[in-house]
Amino acid sequence: MPPVHSSPYFQMDNQAISSLLRHTAGEKRSKSSSRGLLKMFKLFPMLTSGCKMVALLGRPRKALLKDNATTGTIFGYRKGRVSLAIQEDPHCVPRFVIELPMHSSLFHKEMASDIVRIALESETRIHKKKLMEEFVWAVYCNGRKVGYSIRRKQMSDDELHVMQLLRGVSMGAGVLPCPNNVKESADGEMTYIRARFERVVGSKDSEALYMINPDGAAGPELSIFFVRAR
Repeated sequence: MPPVHSSPYFQMDNQAISSLLRHTAGEKRSKSSSRGLLKMFKLFPMLTSGCKMVALLGRPRKALLKDNATTGTIFGYRKGRVSLAIQEDPHCVPRFVIELPMHSSLFHKEMASDIVRIALESETRIHKKKLMEEFVWAVYCNGRKVGYSIRRKQMSDDELHVMQLLRGVSMGAGVLPCPNNVKESADGEMTYIRARFERVVGSKDSEALYMINPDGAAGPELSIFFVRAR
């Protein structure tokens, strides 16, 4: 795991996103305290096609459903790339959907770390749109630039399938039934993680999402940052 000083926000040298970054250097976590949602990713290699809806946590306690909280879902085929969907509520249409330039195997490997930081940077300088309405994004993960992605105007059939299956799920992780058996055999099973995120708006050009661990338990940290070049 790269140290904090090698995070993407120092490489990007963007003061707006740096102001949103929560410093975690020096924090120590015991093995017993890492009971957060991301620990479930260690189950993925053990899951079989007969175990489709795994480790659903149900609705979180009301204390976690803050006014500034939003729902985030990261999903994808084991042999394909992962997608990110952000929605105000599991029953709402996502306001932001993008396929990240990361294969599921790489993403799951990063999830084994205590700190996972994903940054999306829009390099446009026109600024006529709201931040989350930008289309082209440079994507960074834990200090490394992994490529570029384009925000979806419309969800693909697979993305729509996932959103429909998870309409009643507030928090959880596991494997979902594939809409196409042929594609499942070729690309592997569809894995997902869904969680509530605290939304922090730094300015019209920067925004951050911090995952809320179940029951407020200490555990791995997942943060997603959005920033627009100035």
